[in-house]
Amino acid sequence: MRKERSGAELIRGVLDGNRLALARAISYVEDDHAGAREILDALYPHTGRAHLIGVTGAPGTGKSTLVTALTRSYRERGERVAVLAVDPSSPFTGGALLGDRVRMTALSGDPGVFIRSMATRGHLGGLAAATADALLLLDAAGFERILVETVGVGQAEVEIAGTAHTTVVVEAPGLGDEVQAIKAGVMEIADIFVVNKADRPGVERTVSALEMMLEQKRGGPRTMRHHGRAMSVTLPDPAQVENGWTIPVLKSVATGGEGIPAVCERIDAHRVWLQSSGALTLRENARILYTLEKMVDAALRRRIGQTLLDARMTELVVAIRQRALGPHEAVDQIVGQIIGL
Repeated sequence: MRKERSGAELIRGVLDGNRLALARAISYVEDDHAGAREILDALYPHTGRAHLIGVTGAPGTGKSTLVTALTRSYRERGERVAVLAVDPSSPFTGGALLGDRVRMTALSGDPGVFIRSMATRGHLGGLAAATADALLLLDAAGFERILVETVGVGQAEVEIAGTAHTTVVVEAPGLGDEVQAIKAGVMEIADIFVVNKADRPGVERTVSALEMMLEQKRGGPRTMRHHGRAMSVTLPDPAQVENGWTIPVLKSVATGGEGIPAVCERIDAHRVWLQSSGALTLRENARILYTLEKMVDAALRRRIGQTLLDARMTELVVAIRQRALGPHEAVDQIVGQIIGL
């Protein structure tokens, strides 16, 4: 039987870079363990140093292979890297369907790499509800680069912009993704486009199409969107910032490492631009706002869940079925009960 570690032990372990303690702490967060709050509050002052890199795109573009290649490149530079792979949930167990050991076995055994899969568990945005807390733990553990690979679930995938400092959108020739990019809204959230599998036919057409779309959108405001509405924290228009950031379209063949140094160079350059232009502060504000919204939403859902278990709900259901009470009136009563708790 596994011995339960105290919060203090896990806190010390995470700060010391103990992989077992880190894995256990992330499990606490995922399972909403009673001790998770203590751990997160204690570790928060030790965060804020990692570069959070989001990697997103449609299925089949080679995101996992690109993440593996980027991780190798960072390791060659002596940097510690964490990978958070957010996978689809199993409808039966709620766990991730795509395990990290299956997709990224090439990185296993490296003490400077930590890989964790997290299940979306039905979250529409593609990001697990506990992602923000897991990133906090990885940051506190001293990882310099944290790569967040998200599932390609279409329009809601733009939520990665609320989590990462630098967002890499992966495309591939022959998939028609340059058109899907507009539909999914990723043109607004990409800091870097990477056309992977560039050894396939049609790569130049894909690159040209993306560059044309970027040229048409260049000069407009870049506002992060959350649940279909503009967030109150707006990123600066690159055209209005001295030495503003121009979104590059790069080519890579991640399976062979081709183009990876150029992708790393642009990611580094973007981080420098964020720091020198003042955009990093604005992005951090937006990221914190986004995280707070998710935390408030989760807290309200828990409170609602507690209310739904109340015997009062049974009375409301019977009243609605008997047409003695309308559904909207019942909702008003439920909301009033939650506010009064």
